[in-house]
This record gives sequence, C-alpha cells and structure tokens, in this order.
Amino acid sequence: MFLLKLAAANLLIIACVLLGRRVPSLGGLIAAMPLISLIVLVWLATDRPGDGALIDGYLKGVLWGLLPTCVFFAAAYLCLRKGMGLPAALGMGGVLWLGGALLHQWLLR
Repeated sequence: MFLLKLAAANLLIIACVLLGRRVPSLGGLIAAMPLISLIVLVWLATDRPGDGALIDGYLKGVLWGLLPTCVFFAAAYLCLRKGMGLPAALGMGGVLWLGGALLHQWLLR
C-alpha cells in the first residue's frame, strides 16, 4: 500500500511538470490545487482510520499554512520581477516562509 501511495503522488507531480512545460499558467494553477494536501489527508486517514483529532489538527495546519505559503510565492514573484536570480528569489521567499511557519507553529500551540 505504501508503494502505491508513493507512486500515485509521484505521478501527479510528474504530470504537473509536464503540463507546466506546455502551459505554464495552467501548470501553476494545478500545482496550487490542494493535490498534495489531499494526498496526505487520504494517507493519514487510511493509516489511522477514525482518528478525528489527527485529521482535525492536520486540516487546521493546512488552512493556516496557506498564509506563509502565499507570502513565499509573493516574495519569490516580486523578487524575480525586480531582476533577482531564481536562487536569490527562492531564498528570500524561503526566509519569509520560515518566519511565517515559525509564527504558524507558535500560534497553533
């Protein structure tokens, strides 16, 4: 079962990459969909059926985790628009995401 779940997740990622090469905006839209979050949710639910507290905590984390993720992508986008290289833009977004993620964990304690 583990290998099946792993294969399904990787196939979705590969499909998004292939689509993103042809139609970047559509690839980005699909990548922003909650595919990975849904895969993890189903994985957790099948590993620990009936554990409502686990699912509740996970979904709360996903919802609040959208904020630092939006900050990451906004920062990376703006840095790229200002002419920064991709590694620097991703680094800047990563630093801001990390700050948001630390705040996220502190607030959800």
